Amino acid sequence: MKLHCQRLAAKLERFLQLAAFFLLLSLGMHSAWAASGAYEAALPAELATAKDMCALLPCKEVFPGAERFSERLGSPPYVKALGAADQVLGYVMLSTDITDTPAYSGKPVVTLIGMDLKGHFVGIKVLKHSEPILLLGIPESALLNFNAQYIGKSVADKIEVGQTRPEENVLGVDAISGATVTVIAQNQVLMASGQAVAKQVGILAPTLREPARYAQTERRFDWAQMVKLGAVQRLRVQPEQVGLERGPEPFIELWFGDLNHPALGASLMGEGNWANLRSRMKEGEHAFFVIRTAGSESFKGSGFVRGGIYDRVQVKQGADSFTFRDLDYLNLYGLAAPGAPEFNESAIFIIRSPSFSAAYPWQLAFLGNRVDRATGTRSFANFDRKYWLADELLEGGRPVVPEADAPWLRVWKTRAVEIALFVALLVGVTVVYALREKLTRLSTHKNKWPVNAFKYTAWALSIGFVGFGAMAQPSITQVLTWFHALLFQWTWSLFLSDPFIFVFWIFIIATVFLFGRGLFCGWMCPFGSLSEAIYKLGEKIGLKRFQGHLPLAWHHRLKWLKYAIFFGLLAISMFSMGLAEKLAEVEPFKTTFLVGITNRAWPYGLFVATLLGLSLFIERPYCKYICPLGAALAMPSTFRWFGLKRKQDCNSCKACAVGCGSLAIDAAGRIDHRECLHCLDCMILYTDVKGCPPLAKERKRRERDGLLVTPIGGDGYFIPIEPSTEPPMSAKVANGPDPRMPSDPVAPAHKAGAQGLGWLWRELVDHLWPWNHSNWKSQKALQIAGFSLAIAASLAWVLAGSGRLSQSAIIAWWFGWSVYEVLIRLAGKRYVKDGPWWQARYRRASVMDMLSYVGFKNLLIGAALFLSLKSLGLLL
Repeated sequence: MKLHCQRLAAKLERFLQLAAFFLLLSLGMHSAWAASGAYEAALPAELATAKDMCALLPCKEVFPGAERFSERLGSPPYVKALGAADQVLGYVMLSTDITDTPAYSGKPVVTLIGMDLKGHFVGIKVLKHSEPILLLGIPESALLNFNAQYIGKSVADKIEVGQTRPEENVLGVDAISGATVTVIAQNQVLMASGQAVAKQVGILAPTLREPARYAQTERRFDWAQMVKLGAVQRLRVQPEQVGLERGPEPFIELWFGDLNHPALGASLMGEGNWANLRSRMKEGEHAFFVIRTAGSESFKGSGFVRGGIYDRVQVKQGADSFTFRDLDYLNLYGLAAPGAPEFNESAIFIIRSPSFSAAYPWQLAFLGNRVDRATGTRSFANFDRKYWLADELLEGGRPVVPEADAPWLRVWKTRAVEIALFVALLVGVTVVYALREKLTRLSTHKNKWPVNAFKYTAWALSIGFVGFGAMAQPSITQVLTWFHALLFQWTWSLFLSDPFIFVFWIFIIATVFLFGRGLFCGWMCPFGSLSEAIYKLGEKIGLKRFQGHLPLAWHHRLKWLKYAIFFGLLAISMFSMGLAEKLAEVEPFKTTFLVGITNRAWPYGLFVATLLGLSLFIERPYCKYICPLGAALAMPSTFRWFGLKRKQDCNSCKACAVGCGSLAIDAAGRIDHRECLHCLDCMILYTDVKGCPPLAKERKRRERDGLLVTPIGGDGYFIPIEPSTEPPMSAKVANGPDPRMPSDPVAPAHKAGAQGLGWLWRELVDHLWPWNHSNWKSQKALQIAGFSLAIAASLAWVLAGSGRLSQSAIIAWWFGWSVYEVLIRLAGKRYVKDGPWWQARYRRASVMDMLSYVGFKNLLIGAALFLSLKSLGLLL
């Protein structure tokens, strides 16, 4: 029977390898096909400037009844849909002409919109987007169906993603499961675009704002005082923001400010010049200045200025946009304010619309060409800066301006009850697991229900509520995103946009460092729980005799595969995050929970079916051998504070190892917390006086000799009756390895006897200085190479800070230094800490221990260095 199981396991293992190979090949081919689809097709380079927009875009698809279309008109631009005898039927607009509201990817969804003469949507077509979930997951039909909900609705309606609320006059539209942030952003784009054009053409009444009432003062300001007051603002665009190489100079630097306020106008221009300006302006008109103090790019216009329009600058106030023609421009010859900077381009622009009011906040927007460095395509991008006169400059202070909630905040508000339940679930699971020893002491190897009742409940909630309900399956793509954000640009709104994932990651990070990856992977991962549930189901339906593990030799080879996949994805993400996201389809999570097998191409469904089918015979095959997320969490699990308990006798007893489903217990009885999934079976045996062989042997001895059978102490043994009466353990057990630590203990000589500040200093040096003076003679070449590499890596940071080195180059240097540090520490400082950092439990480091330690430590150092330098203004 044993031979039969081994042969079966070998066949399954070979099948797993072949299936993984061909499925990954199929997924790669399908990803390549998806990448060439319509939503990633390049838009015409001249789209943003062409007068005849509909010659480049399928305008008839969003306004089918039109016979032809006019050229671009108005500001923001739109085109007229014309019928017979040039009868105006309605209007067509391009969303990016009006708003560049970013979606989940950080890029706008480029949408063509048709609207009739009464302000009803008649057609909507998405031309381009960069949403990962929509490119590789949710089918195109879901986005088409979402947009179709707007047809017939009016731009005057209050439309929100979610339920209809008649008492608040809110019309609801259904979201796309798994893409909530994307559709909330798309709703904002459709409504803002439609309303902006409707106000221009008279369908909607223009916004009326109370004109500004300026506080009267004879005070005059210098430039520094106006900067401090916020009366002049700086808009700075860096080269990398428009797709160019980083450099020491900005792409453009503008300063701008209000000229209508008497104190500001007179301070900036001088009394005479300001009076002359006022004499040239009509009642209700508003003037502001713009100067360029750095950069070679002009803000006044480019070679494709249309009809005298200054197409590089725009003012936005609420949903209104104001552009400027040559008649709205006046020369600004100089600034009179003491301390004003030198400039090489200047202008005064006049806003003539009665909708504008200086009492309310507004933004100056610079419209620049952004080059996609991967494809070379160009697109327009808005860079704006908010301006609002200070309270003391306005009579009665600033008016109250209700601002729309950010998309991420709206998601949190609309799903507050579900989020609260999810938080309660995570807190409950954490508390139950923290008190696990109380449950394991109530359990025995024959009755595990005190533990399993909680564990199985966690699985059920993880699969049903977390996975299929909230669709909160964490993914390796989030790890890659966090990695890049930590090193280069942390954006809270990006991570807050999915509240369930955000809360889940707080739970994961906290529990990984407290207990290791096993609480998440073994109890709360939706796919892992589903895989384990299927294995248990297979046992119940009569497949137990076919169930088993891979041979240990193959297990110990294949368990490294998930680390190879993780490091491969991490390396690829350094050069192309988009490609890494596509290759991350090695995870079956999106197909299983976010999209559904029936909604995806057959290779994805076959991949999931294969993994779940194998789960009938092998316990958690994906978790053990493929999961890159598990590998990413396994590395910091090296430093978990609290591990599962072991006793000295475990080095000779194999009871726990035989029953370990994750094969995380070695021949010496030690637990590998990187592989342990915390089923707690070994903890049940730990105090089971009938199941644990050493305890059973001692119990029988005491019962035979008529001695008291005392409770089990924290060390896993019977509490001694009298210290001298307990028989000593065998010499083999006593002299064997200590299973209570994952590897043999080590006592670094240079830390012996250190206390207080001395200990902290040696601790800091130990983390930052990988070299060991005792190895200098035997490994001089390696030491010298390391010093050279350290100097080169430091120089790379300086070059990056001055804009002469790219982010990918910094990551490459970080990676190269980390590899070297692993080698040098293995040669001279081969130890890591076990447990909390303030303790001194050192142990011998394996290669994986050292990879985990160095990689994680250097990531934190790099992130701290980057954020510190950036906060001090020392990085561009």
